[in-house]
Amino acid sequence: MSGAALLVSFFISIGGMAAFAYGKKTSRLVPLIGGIVLMVYPYFVSNVLAMGLIAVALVAGMVLLRED
Repeated sequence: MSGAALLVSFFISIGGMAAFAYGKKTSRLVPLIGGIVLMVYPYFVSNVLAMGLIAVALVAGMVLLRED
């Protein structure tokens, strides 16, 4: 794994941890599951561009599926 991929995966995982904590605190399923996926998927994707695009798609999905 390159240095750039490691750095990108670190920041994506931090965002996933924040979403997970928010979902757990507010008992909302969408950010809870989205946070778990954001924390785990960088282990399986090594391409930086693909990692970024997947992260954007997951965050957009969490925003679109939010429970008001």
